Parts: sequence; C-alpha cells; structure tokens
Amino acid sequence: MCLLFTKSWGQQDAMYTQYMFNTLAINPAYAGSRNLVSATALYRNQWTGIEGAPRTGTFTIDAPVLNKRFGVGLQVFSDKLGVTQTTGGSASAAYRIRMEKGSLSFGLQGSISHYTARLSSVSLSSNPGYDPAFMNDASKTLFNFGTGVYYNSDKFYLGLAVQDLLGNSLNSNANGNNLQARQVPHLFVTAGYVFPLAEDFKLKPSFLVKGVKGAPVEADFNASLWIKNTLAIGAGYRTNADISALLEVQVSPQIRIGYSYDRSTTELQNFNSGSHEIMLRYEFGFEKNKILSPRFF
Repeated sequence: MCLLFTKSWGQQDAMYTQYMFNTLAINPAYAGSRNLVSATALYRNQWTGIEGAPRTGTFTIDAPVLNKRFGVGLQVFSDKLGVTQTTGGSASAAYRIRMEKGSLSFGLQGSISHYTARLSSVSLSSNPGYDPAFMNDASKTLFNFGTGVYYNSDKFYLGLAVQDLLGNSLNSNANGNNLQARQVPHLFVTAGYVFPLAEDFKLKPSFLVKGVKGAPVEADFNASLWIKNTLAIGAGYRTNADISALLEVQVSPQIRIGYSYDRSTTELQNFNSGSHEIMLRYEFGFEKNKILSPRFF
C-alpha cells in the first residue's frame, strides 16, 4: 500500500467583525491613539449551532503616557475552538509622532499564551481504535511578538501590522517528522474614513485585509451611517464567508455599545444560525475637557 499525506493551513488568530473597536488586538501601534484611557471588552460567539465552533473573548485597555508621545496597552484573551483553547495576554508600546492633522505611531507587542489541545477526548468512531495522532494531548506556553504602524486623524485612519512573527511549534516532534503545527505570521491592513453627509448624518466606511500563509487572503468591508453622533447602523461583507449587520449606540460620552450579526454565505449557512458579537467600550475621562466626543476610531 502507498500512504499519501499532505499539510493543511488556515488562519490561527481569532477574527472579529467589530475589528474597528478592537484594533489593539491586531496592531500595537494603536495604543494611546484615542488620547485618553480607553477600555474595550468584546465577546464573539461564532457559527451558533455548530458543536465546537469558535468562542472568543478579549479585553483591552490602552492609554497615552509621557505627554502623549508614547502609548501603552494591555490585552487578555481566550479563544476556544473544538478541543483546542488558547488563553493569554499581551503588552503593547507605541511611539507617537504628532503631525499637522494627525499622528503617526510605531508599535511593538510582546505576548504570552497557553495553548492546549485535548486530542485524546476526540471520539473517533463508535468502535474505539488506535490512532497515534489522537493519543496525546498538547499543552504549551508560547511567547511571541508583533509590530505595526498606525496613522490617524479625526476623520481617517490607516494601519499595517504583523503578528506572530516567531514560528512556535504547537505540538511535539518526537517522531522526527516535519508534520508540525506551527504559528505563522499574520498580516493585517486596516483603513477607515468619515464622510459628513449632512449636519446630523455621517458615513463611516472601513476595511480590514487579512493575510496568512497557506490561506486565501480575506477582506472585511464595512460601512455605518451615524445619526446625530449617537446611533450607527451598518452592514458588512467578508469575502467568501459572511454578510453582516452592525449596530452602535453612544450611550454617553464615555460609554459605547456595539453589536454585530454575521450570516454565512457559504454551505455553512445550512448548519448554523449565524455569529453574534457584542462590544462594550468605556473611556476614562474624569474631566469634561478630556472627553473627545464623538471619537469614530
């Protein structure tokens, strides 16, 4: 008999429909760009109805320091997919250059995460058999880093970042073969703009392009209509994957709530009832003149 094998590739980092509120998770140069202490919590329940589908939670906080020439940020996260789970945190630092109409930032990020894969819990068949690929669980602590560049003004932002620059192995190589699961670099390009339509209406389009070795390049395109700087209704499209509906509410100058719903455009739509994502942001502005309202990015 002739045994054939191949490798499979795919995106490893968690994805978010409301990436525009969770930019620190993908670009460390974002730290401090809002010119005050900003905290964001986000939870994503993907492909509701499919057992083992991704469940992701993240919390970020960032602030400007040293006369706003630098920015610092922290993130904690948990990403569960099937029998695998990754939990950890990261620290970001950015150097900010003030420009005539905005600021340009250069950032670095260091992260630590714990990866587990309960392979032995997988039910292979009704008649248990021996499969060496599912005999041992994986558990590893991983260190990695990323870098990015970010420019923003009151109406525009543009960012470029690369995460997971170290090719950490996720499993052991006891058998001496090269069939290892490894972390690979992820490239993110983001941009957005605010177009004033009338006194009480603004249009805010944005996009995110994601690239990772071995997987198709994926892009998110979104547009939201802001009404009186209080309520935003939007829609989005993820290439070859989903269409989305978005809702944002500026509850107060300090509190913003966001919700998104994704519907699959592929055959997956026959097996799930959609993906849900909820976001809560709080701005720690203790003096009125520290609150810049509204901040769109």
